[in-house]
Amino acid sequence: MTNSYLSQEEVLRYSRHLTLTDFGVEAQIKLKQSSVLVVGAGGLGSPLLTYLAAAGVGCIGIVDFDIVEESNLQRQIIHGVNWIDKPKVVSAQHRLSEINPNCIINTYNVKLDSNNILEIIDSYDVVCDGSDNFPTRYLVNDACVIKQKPYVYGSIFQFEGQVSVFNLHPSSPNYRDLVPEPPPAGMVPSCAEGGVLGILPGIIGTIQATETIKIITNIGSTLNERLLLFNALEMSFRELKLKKNYNIADVKSLINYEIFCDPSETLNSSTSSIDPIDLNNQINNNSQKIILIDVRTQQERDICSIPGSLHIPLNSICDPKIINDLRSIDNLNDIVIYCKLGSRSRKAVTSLGNYGIRSTNLNGGIIRWIKEIDSSLNLY
Repeated sequence: MTNSYLSQEEVLRYSRHLTLTDFGVEAQIKLKQSSVLVVGAGGLGSPLLTYLAAAGVGCIGIVDFDIVEESNLQRQIIHGVNWIDKPKVVSAQHRLSEINPNCIINTYNVKLDSNNILEIIDSYDVVCDGSDNFPTRYLVNDACVIKQKPYVYGSIFQFEGQVSVFNLHPSSPNYRDLVPEPPPAGMVPSCAEGGVLGILPGIIGTIQATETIKIITNIGSTLNERLLLFNALEMSFRELKLKKNYNIADVKSLINYEIFCDPSETLNSSTSSIDPIDLNNQINNNSQKIILIDVRTQQERDICSIPGSLHIPLNSICDPKIINDLRSIDNLNDIVIYCKLGSRSRKAVTSLGNYGIRSTNLNGGIIRWIKEIDSSLNLY
């Protein structure tokens, strides 16, 4: 707990807050005494962390186990080129300390899971979600329900985003009231697969920061029981009403969220796979004709592709004509499937297996192929 008064330096720093009607010194002291955990120091986390620190939140926790990559810099404005290949939590901590040295910054360079999240969130007043995948969203939501923590939710994809406040009160809805069950695996591409307009997380993350400040200071009306939808192409906002569903069982404990969101993960260990070096050796030896299939989108293929590969997007892999064509070559050739990192190609291998077609997944996708075999191709 920080001191309940403001120093002369703080009065000057936050003077534009202190003169605000319905804010003033009392609200600023509440910010100083508050603690917020931000899950993810990426696109959403960048504006979230920046504005929470600038606003004077006393203690900020950052959870992220990733490193800064060049492809992050298009939207993750808290990081710079000097931090490429370094932990995001360290980069973010350094930047926040420059913005506001009064803030205590705690970093957690770990992957959140059911074994560590309850302990991590326990000492924070509010939890903000800047993650980009369904397993983490369900994990954070369920932990907040168990620990009775307000959960500020944000999500982005391509040109659209959404924000809400969950679990603010016992009668408030939570993420499971919005998405009772995860969508089928592979139906919703990640930002890495489907892309995202760089400015979009800045807009959504800033709204999340606004909601967090309102929760802490108890001003205004939050997005509790409301889902805000934003479309950047139309520059439009829509709002949906949300209510708690009392027919859904209460969250009592945490589960394995990777398997919950993708039951096929339990089968991945049995999926036939090959490493880039072994595949390259087989191609060079010409021992058997290898058919390479790229299941990425056309936009990704325009950036780079493995020479000689065929393009069959994942959403077309089970088309009856495609299935017939693949059956005709299955007995004469080895079929190897690749995507960006390997997750979509694993799904394609599983799907084709259901039709009796044998295929192999390229471990690590085209990104690993570029790093280990052909550096002339464009990384993305």
